[in-house]
Amino acid sequence: MREVRASRGQGRSPSGIGTRDPSWVMLLMYVLAALELACLFMQFSIMPYLSRRLGLDSVAFGYQQTIFGVLQLLGGPVFGRFADQRGARAAFTLSFLASSVLYLLLAAACSPALPGVALLFASRLPGALMHTLPAAQMVITDLSAPEERPAALGRLGLCFGVGVIFGSLLGGTLSSTCGIQCPVIVALVVNLLGAILSFTCIPTSTKGASAHAQAALPGKPKASLFDLKAITCLLLQPGVLPVFLVKVICGFPSGLFMVMFSLISMDFFQLEAAQASYLMSFFGVLQMVFQGLVIAWLSGHFSEGALLRASVLVFSVVGLAMALMANVFHFCLLMPGLVFSLCALNVVTDSMLTKAVSASDTGTMLGLCASVQPLTRTLGPTLGGLLYRSFGVPVFGHVQFAVNFLVLLVLWRQPIPPKMDKAW
Repeated sequence: MREVRASRGQGRSPSGIGTRDPSWVMLLMYVLAALELACLFMQFSIMPYLSRRLGLDSVAFGYQQTIFGVLQLLGGPVFGRFADQRGARAAFTLSFLASSVLYLLLAAACSPALPGVALLFASRLPGALMHTLPAAQMVITDLSAPEERPAALGRLGLCFGVGVIFGSLLGGTLSSTCGIQCPVIVALVVNLLGAILSFTCIPTSTKGASAHAQAALPGKPKASLFDLKAITCLLLQPGVLPVFLVKVICGFPSGLFMVMFSLISMDFFQLEAAQASYLMSFFGVLQMVFQGLVIAWLSGHFSEGALLRASVLVFSVVGLAMALMANVFHFCLLMPGLVFSLCALNVVTDSMLTKAVSASDTGTMLGLCASVQPLTRTLGPTLGGLLYRSFGVPVFGHVQFAVNFLVLLVLWRQPIPPKMDKAW
């Protein structure tokens, strides 16, 4: 039975799995992803307060956020290529060790006896290698059958929701009761535990035997991790670039709004910090429901092309309504549609793109997909701030409606190719 289940993803047993039940390996992926995301949101919840305590203004805080985004943007494809070449165990261990270094530097920055500002900026550097979620996506892609892939990837939304809710709550609670250094130390311990679990429990590789044979063809030169030509060539494979552009273009307007959300919640919605955290918890719950349950159900009844067009359509409607909203109650009514669109867009495009490339390149492809969000975090503060200061909140709705409506027209006239719209 185990051998049958192990062969679902690529038709042959992935090397390194051995006698391990693939279902158990996938469950471990979900647990590790939830732990890493909870620690990440614990960090996000205390960063503004730590920066203020060290005497940094909003501009300096923006600089460190931009540095973190740029490093993740650059590191995503390289990390994905590392995962393809060195395997799941090495990728997860590296990601958790990099996270441990980040939290160690943050803990040191909290000490008055040390140069806190320098350590705070230095703590951004390991972010280039912190890609546990794409690594989990790669393993789940390797171990799941193509027709089950959207549902399997969608369940990672439950992990993201757990990270948003418990990470934010723990970060605020621990910092207020035990000091700002406490959540950082807890995150450090959790990530060290994650590194140990990764090294001892995750298979060396989850790729199928055919993928390894393809990667090691006779006479084929060993590819470099930093071979940008090989990375960009993935985007030029048939059917890949259109789907990737849809992912980037459709998600960017809502990403701008989310980047500016903390400022919008204070100025436009007139929310206190506690009220804003409740709103983000509501966002996390919705993401758990939609990505973990709704998208998984829909993927069993509709094609990926239909779900992609539906997400773009809902994005357009939500953008139009966002341009007319006047208070936080209106935004709460719009939030389910926004979350559905984000979840459907991300899950469906990730699934379609991993099916469009060979099994030996799924990690690199997911690394490219993971770079989309850092791209928004890098460009978003400057562009979003300029739009918000010049035109106010409604401009985000206008941009979202216009961009997604144009993409919807293109998708309607030029449907997704059949091989991208179906499981291989």
